Amino acid sequence: MRIVVDVAPLSHPRTGVGNYIRGSLLGIAEAGGHELVAFAPASAEGRRAIAASLEGVEAERVLPVIPAAHALRTVWSRAGLPPVERLVGALDVFHFGDWMYPPQRGGVRSTMIHDLVPLHFPDWVHRRTRRMHGAKYRHAAQACDVVIVNSAYTGDDVARTLGVDRARIHVAHPGVDPAFTPEGPRAGGDYVLAVGTLEPRKNVANAVAAAQRLGVELRVAGARGWGGVDAGGATWIPHAGDDELAALYRGASAFVYPSRFEGFGIPVLEAMACGAPCVVSSHASLDEASGGAAVRVDPDDVGAIAEGIARARAERAELARRGLEHVRRFTWLANGRAHLAAWESAR
Repeated sequence: MRIVVDVAPLSHPRTGVGNYIRGSLLGIAEAGGHELVAFAPASAEGRRAIAASLEGVEAERVLPVIPAAHALRTVWSRAGLPPVERLVGALDVFHFGDWMYPPQRGGVRSTMIHDLVPLHFPDWVHRRTRRMHGAKYRHAAQACDVVIVNSAYTGDDVARTLGVDRARIHVAHPGVDPAFTPEGPRAGGDYVLAVGTLEPRKNVANAVAAAQRLGVELRVAGARGWGGVDAGGATWIPHAGDDELAALYRGASAFVYPSRFEGFGIPVLEAMACGAPCVVSSHASLDEASGGAAVRVDPDDVGAIAEGIARARAERAELARRGLEHVRRFTWLANGRAHLAAWESAR
């Protein structure tokens, strides 16, 4: 197959969505036997960011530079012309994300849905995100042959909320980057670690309050978000690359992830892969990421989060063992194979 994948989100600093895109491309390429094309109309600055994120990925690049990239991608999606083949050539699969849904002449039409947060909790996302994702969800439900999701939980949500036939929904769990292993440098100090963009859904304030109740330092690794959320009361690390982040995971006495809702929760896998004992929200959207290897807590109960952190610190060795066993099943190769199987079935 000639597979064209929309990589436009890589024009921004990588968070969970960007890491998933890069990882899935690596997995598809590793599975072999197909022609892979990374495609995105982007600004000059965005193109440079995409190119940097695609280093090491075996795929053809089609990255046309356009002004006002976001606006033009939106207009293109709504206008329905020209077909994507005009820019990328003949294709067997076109797989797109949340930022655009341009038309195509033929082949399998496929999309990725990471979660339905903009529909369920509109106050937890930026206005632009609500507008952009809402239009894409409606289109996907009507027009896509394949809907890839990152968890069975999200798949059930997509079927129930958007009315998508389950035969079109395929789960491709995320994998873990090779940088995240128990071996390697460790950050110094006695601290608890949280990871995530500073935004309402990630519930950083309750993690800060729980750490303060225990009298332990909380370090927060994540980009500045929106909604007035900051890392006040914690040590903020805004630009941690994979190697620095891995060292932070390894050195942490516990990893805390009290997010109120996730499609999956990749940082949980990363933390477990580095041997960190994990304290994770008890919300069902984090069941697949956590398995039976994390301390689960009510994200809205600061006392419960504090008790969970204390338990994780006390049971570090056992939780680390269970986490490493759990995380072995999540690989980008398995993710790539799941994508390919979905597209083959649709053909």
